[in-house]
Amino acid sequence: MINLFLDDRRPCPPGFVPARTAEECMLLLEECEVNILSLDHDLGPGEPTGYDVAAYIVRSGKYPREIYLHTSSEWGRSRMFQILYRNKPEGVKVHLYGMPADVLRREAEAAGKRRAPEDRAGPA
Repeated sequence: MINLFLDDRRPCPPGFVPARTAEECMLLLEECEVNILSLDHDLGPGEPTGYDVAAYIVRSGKYPREIYLHTSSEWGRSRMFQILYRNKPEGVKVHLYGMPADVLRREAEAAGKRRAPEDRAGPA
């Protein structure tokens, strides 16, 4: 299970897999089980947007457990929230804004713990 961060410019937070395009994000949603997804809307001039990813999620049913919308586009945020919230299955959480600091910290710590046994193993 992965956490996924869609953004063409912002740095990816620790504990998340970066997707820089809508196509890359949809491919990861198709191939991986996603725990947390954080969506940007505007991904470059003429490029598919976070809304395209949201519409894909609804069409495919590939809902992550939790979705955050970290975009600075109020119009895009509203569109993504409406389509995702209106169609989400029971148990899926859709948040209107970006991840709070405690979620970012928790997921970074969890990722560090998942890597820790390999780091401690030392040379063979």
